[in-house]
Amino acid sequence: MTLRTVPMIDRVRDAFFALDTDFRFTYLNERAEALLERSREDLLGQVMWDEFPETVETQFPDGFYQAMDEQVPVSFEVYHTPLETWFEARAWPAENGLSVSMRDITKRKEQETKLARNTAVVEAIQDGVVTLDDNNRILSVNATVERAFDTDARELRGEHVETLLDLAAVDADDAVRVGRALSDVDVGSTAQRTIELAYTDATGADRIVEVSVVSVDHGSANLACIARDVTDQREYERVVTSLHEVTRWLLQSSDPEEICAIAVHAGSDLLDLPISGVWLLDDEYGYLDPVAGTAGAHDEFGGLPRFHPGEGLVWDVFEAGETRHIEDLQEVEGLYNPDTPIRSEIIAPIGTHGILMTGSKRVANFESTDVELLSTLAENTRAALDRAIREQVLEDRTTQLEHQTERLESVANVLSSDLNRHLEAVATALEEEPDRPGEWEFPLAEDAVSTTLDRTERLVDDIREFARNATAVGPRTRIDLASAIEHAVEDSRLERPAVVVDADATLRADRERFDHFLQTIFDDAAARADGSVTIQVGLLGFDDHRSSERGFFLMDDAAEIPPTDHDRVIDLESRGEDTDEERGLGLALARAIADAHGWSLTVTNGQHGGTRIEVSDVTTLERHP
Repeated sequence: MTLRTVPMIDRVRDAFFALDTDFRFTYLNERAEALLERSREDLLGQVMWDEFPETVETQFPDGFYQAMDEQVPVSFEVYHTPLETWFEARAWPAENGLSVSMRDITKRKEQETKLARNTAVVEAIQDGVVTLDDNNRILSVNATVERAFDTDARELRGEHVETLLDLAAVDADDAVRVGRALSDVDVGSTAQRTIELAYTDATGADRIVEVSVVSVDHGSANLACIARDVTDQREYERVVTSLHEVTRWLLQSSDPEEICAIAVHAGSDLLDLPISGVWLLDDEYGYLDPVAGTAGAHDEFGGLPRFHPGEGLVWDVFEAGETRHIEDLQEVEGLYNPDTPIRSEIIAPIGTHGILMTGSKRVANFESTDVELLSTLAENTRAALDRAIREQVLEDRTTQLEHQTERLESVANVLSSDLNRHLEAVATALEEEPDRPGEWEFPLAEDAVSTTLDRTERLVDDIREFARNATAVGPRTRIDLASAIEHAVEDSRLERPAVVVDADATLRADRERFDHFLQTIFDDAAARADGSVTIQVGLLGFDDHRSSERGFFLMDDAAEIPPTDHDRVIDLESRGEDTDEERGLGLALARAIADAHGWSLTVTNGQHGGTRIEVSDVTTLERHP
């Protein structure tokens, strides 16, 4: 039996809420909010006794503690004076606390009182009513009982109550429980006895009924049995309890895609919503990307579409931030796919992360409770995604600090080694005595001083750039590769270079850091060159259409970097203190900037000599004709 086979929630008007082991609210439905006159936002996470101190003097504490400590369901009746209403409170233990329902039984109380005075009122209520004589033979049944079992009251009158139990296919154990309840009330052991049992109605559907046995004194009637069908209510309780478990699974995951998959399958298996999917916002490109879908959705559509800004109802709901229930899509204008086989739909926002959507091929296939439960699932998914993102940010920050510490240690080594070498050169020159006393001059030639200062200034600039956080990439903008290369060449130390760009392309990057990236590569080529340099720029990964390997290369004909040094020149820690480096941090800085963008940088040699710098994983690179 599923939620689809049992039209459930729209007929369940009870208040439901859930408490954790510290009696803090973890869930409330709309009826509970109305009953408690407090919003869900105000109560979630708050202790019940603190928020409603008047309940401490009622049956609630004893009942709730018994259910929690003994792990057994409990029920009790309580009168709410401000509302002048009787409620039956039911609490049943869950893994992480209690699930509680509050059912208004005022009418039942009134009916029971009236029934004790006059059994004629039984036809006026929706519950099934059966009156029995001293021998437990049926005196009367109302129309509700007749409809439930497709029978006539005249056929049952005079029969033993066991006949009705057989007609309802009540099993032997439950039939014994009914007999005990009748006996307890008949002999005066209790004024009322309530039991719950399963039965089968005239259509063959399995149902659940709650039977209350009371004593009456009207003519030959001795006992009355009032039966209320609670199938929908129990199914709702089951779903709410299951959602608690789903929420626990959601909060245990740290992977957004796994969280969305759990949510989708919960909607499919638990809520019986087989055509469902989750779309998350892609922060870089600004569209809603499908990340999880049910098998039914993939079978129906062969894959879920991507929604760009302004496309259809999905974007309207995402921007409005409110759940929308559409009973007939053919009556709605501006659909993303006017030819869709889906006729009714629920779209629920997952905060600012995306949307959870479910559809049906039948018109008006969803009830108000489907909307409520799907919204609850979406809200729990939002909380799980928020938590996963916070943990990921913390993990990334920890990793960044570790990498930053490693970089700063490397920078300190480079700074100490290179600056000491320059200072030693100056000190050595100062120690040399002039040939003729009184005619002392600064021992370094003007061009040597200028060169030393230039190198030192370049080293300081490179260290400042390298020491930046690896993820300190500013806003990425679309950059024309050829224009960026032309600008970087002008600012580099290359003299009369010949630059050949094989293809026109664009990419998205931090403009300032990308310019520094290119200048660093060109300066490295200039430091290895003995005269003019030719640099070829080409694209990678477009011939085989493997987007994950898209990138570009820069190949120069300056003195090549030996293969044994390919890894060393891009790893600052591998330079060593005795390395004769005179061009700043060189390609180690270029690699750091590439890493900050999420790219990969490698050094190889060309087929005919020279050095080739390859930059891959540039997913935003686009070639233009």
